[in-house]
Amino acid sequence: MNKNNISRAILLGLGLTLAGTTLPSNAAQVPEGTKLAPVQELVRGNGSEIETLDPQKVNGVPGANVDRDLFEGLVNEDGYGEIIPGVAEKWETKDNKTFIFHLRKTAKWSNGEPVTAVDFVYGWQRLVDPATASPYAEYLELGNVTNAADIVAGKKDKSTLGVKAIDAQTLEVHLDKPTPYFVKMLVHQSTFPAPRAVIEKWGSKWTRPEHFVGNGAYVPENWVVNERLVLKRNPLYWNDVQTIINKVTYLPIESQNAEMNRFLAGEMDFTYEMPVEHFKQLQKEYPESVSVTGYLCNYYYDFNMEKKPFNDVRVRKALSYAIDRDIITKAVMGQGQKPAYAFTPDITAGFNPPMPEYGKWTQKERNEKAKELLAEAGYDKNNPLTLTLIYNTSDNHKKVATAIQSMWKRALGVNANLENQEWKTFLDNRRQGNFEVARDAWCGDYNEASTFLSQMLSNNSGNYARYHSKAYDNAMEKAMLSTSEDERVNYYSQAEQLIAQDMPVAPTYQYVKAHLLAPHVGGYPTHNAGDMTYTRDMYIKAE
Repeated sequence: MNKNNISRAILLGLGLTLAGTTLPSNAAQVPEGTKLAPVQELVRGNGSEIETLDPQKVNGVPGANVDRDLFEGLVNEDGYGEIIPGVAEKWETKDNKTFIFHLRKTAKWSNGEPVTAVDFVYGWQRLVDPATASPYAEYLELGNVTNAADIVAGKKDKSTLGVKAIDAQTLEVHLDKPTPYFVKMLVHQSTFPAPRAVIEKWGSKWTRPEHFVGNGAYVPENWVVNERLVLKRNPLYWNDVQTIINKVTYLPIESQNAEMNRFLAGEMDFTYEMPVEHFKQLQKEYPESVSVTGYLCNYYYDFNMEKKPFNDVRVRKALSYAIDRDIITKAVMGQGQKPAYAFTPDITAGFNPPMPEYGKWTQKERNEKAKELLAEAGYDKNNPLTLTLIYNTSDNHKKVATAIQSMWKRALGVNANLENQEWKTFLDNRRQGNFEVARDAWCGDYNEASTFLSQMLSNNSGNYARYHSKAYDNAMEKAMLSTSEDERVNYYSQAEQLIAQDMPVAPTYQYVKAHLLAPHVGGYPTHNAGDMTYTRDMYIKAE
């Protein structure tokens, strides 16, 4: 920490001083007796380069990681995934349909303007406005916010959205149906407030460091695309007094081996992932730095159902059945990942997905059934199926795709051409349907089964398989209407059974969060299933 910050912290009673000084128990989230390093700067791996800083346009985990530092929504998550206040000090609802949020008066934008309920109204209206073209346009529709669906469909004006500023510090939200987990959904970056005046002045350039205005604990200082994004502390953040890290640098490194090498060279404090082929060696040589925790994410492959022959369920099932998930999880990944036969990870709160019938078979039985189905669809040794599988550039994605390519060839005689693509190109091709089979994954936006199962709804923009099933949509609609938890779980189970029956995607494995984490990093949320990280909660310990 610099001298001014040290003095300020002492004056405020936090006692944050140079290395060797003990912190009192009231210092932020730092355990009593912890000694802080003199320099409080964090360098973290972030996988791919992000597309934007705009919270209503961010797509993917890397962008969400950054936006949780630059902005703050109504609520946050703590280190255990529990909902805690953000800009909203408190909230209430009597029927899970109308929610009243009371905003703290001390919340400010980084330009000194107050953050008000109007900023949330603007951000949410912007999210559903078709003109924004947000990848999460349907998010508030999934939360049953009044008129969200019709606005996204272009049937109603964004001003009709069920959100209203009662006054500067009071936000009222109306839902069409009771949604008991609605507040959980508000940790997502798409629901963050947006600075209207700044956006209207600068247009798409508003997120450049020289124009940027946010309400989070940090603001961008320097952004060199494909090299680094540096954020500095925002002194106007309402809880800056308990923020410890002064600077955080995000490194967009797609190669897990390159990340590992930079970490071991002392250039990074934690990585985004780690190379699977070095996992056991790292566990042996650097046990204090290997971090493996449960992770609210699934890994799967999309079949483009609008392209032949992937419009044939027999082809989709054959390809899915022939994936030996035990080999993928134990031999290829080997970090504790679990085979996935259902779409929803079993770590998800309140729902244990049913095991589909094919998940109970041996791999030999799955392969035999796959051959039979593919032959019925007209493919055999004399007429082998040839396809192209795309994935975004990543050492680990390549290893999984290569293994599956071999499995399909050996078990079915399928010729799979692999094509790796840079992240933005990959996203564009997947969105536009320019693929046959595509690598995919989903990390829960909140800890409830609907965050996964809603992906397969006919109108969801993340439904890259182009799966359209009235039965599935009806099951999910009934789940959303259910006021009984048991009834909702029953409909979720029906949805899972339909995915297994129609196989629009091939669930492959359930993630773990496996990365390298330096022992001197304190406050990392290792018990948060969604890996919701906030730099403001972290600190560097003296070594």
